[in-house]
Amino acid sequence: LSPVCLGSLRRAASINAEYMGTHEGYEKKLQLVGVGYRAAAKGKVLDLTLGFSHPVNFAVPEGITIETPSQTEVLVKGVDKQLVGQTAANIRAYRKPEPYKGKGVRYSDENVRRKEAKKEKVPTA
Repeated sequence: LSPVCLGSLRRAASINAEYMGTHEGYEKKLQLVGVGYRAAAKGKVLDLTLGFSHPVNFAVPEGITIETPSQTEVLVKGVDKQLVGQTAANIRAYRKPEPYKGKGVRYSDENVRRKEAKKEKVPTA
């Protein structure tokens, strides 16, 4: 494909994303996995308890609405596809899922690859 065609495809994809955003909106669902991990939406601030010694207060950007159907679920909604994804990624960045126990903030459709713990060496006598 020529660069002119690629530019047209990008423009068409962008226009389609804007159309879908205004008519249906975009959403990303996050899950908090871990003992004591909680989220609560309070106006334009998302309060996160993620096992740190202090609570994390995430300021919600303009154009984004955040809902918490339960204490361990966060729904990020908006009309701008890029902003919804970036906001969800910023929330996830506070505590990414770790591979040994799977604790952390993950996307609802994310599959966390688990690792096996180290085995104790048995001395041969």
